[in-house]
Amino acid sequence: MAVITISREFGSGGRVIGEEIAKRLGYYYLDKDIIAHIAQKTGFAKEFIQQRGEYAPSKSLFSYGFLARNQDGISPEDMIYREQCRIVLETAERGNCVIIGRNADYLLRDREDVLNVFLCGYKEEKKKRIMERYHLDEKEALNLMKRVDHKRSANYQYYTEKEWGKAANYTICLNSSELGEEKTIEIILSCIRRYRHLRNATSRINTGLFFVTK
Repeated sequence: MAVITISREFGSGGRVIGEEIAKRLGYYYLDKDIIAHIAQKTGFAKEFIQQRGEYAPSKSLFSYGFLARNQDGISPEDMIYREQCRIVLETAERGNCVIIGRNADYLLRDREDVLNVFLCGYKEEKKKRIMERYHLDEKEALNLMKRVDHKRSANYQYYTEKEWGKAANYTICLNSSELGEEKTIEIILSCIRRYRHLRNATSRINTGLFFVTK
């Protein structure tokens, strides 16, 4: 069994790359469909969940200090995050999957079968992708890129107390602008194949089925 988590800078193509990897491996793909599951459990509107599921209320970490909370000190954002955590953990437990964002790398940090990937890219390449996908001009694309990444970073820091995008938090960090989508996919797939090989070898050793021949 293997789980792949993909964290990404906005515009780096993480969603497209993750979906293609899941398709080639035949893995379950968890991305935006998590929003519908959370909405069903919490009763919150899908639009609200999409805005707050992996984004801070604003670009600042301190924005969490101004949220409305119930008598137990729980905010709507906390409720969304708790349900999100449950779904990520259950998805990983069920078997082979690719999970996009949602702080999955941190949530699954104690598992031995997880490959945590962080994708980054060059500013110009990311800007171009955002302009094409969202039909924005250059200034709008750059502002959106900056705003989204700040909100993702603040959300990650608030709920994990770790630094978003820091290499030490992931198995591999890849520049999809430098490598291109196909090469990025190939590298991730090669890591999974290598992981499977090592896991199988370890399994044979543990069961006494591993032989060394001269």
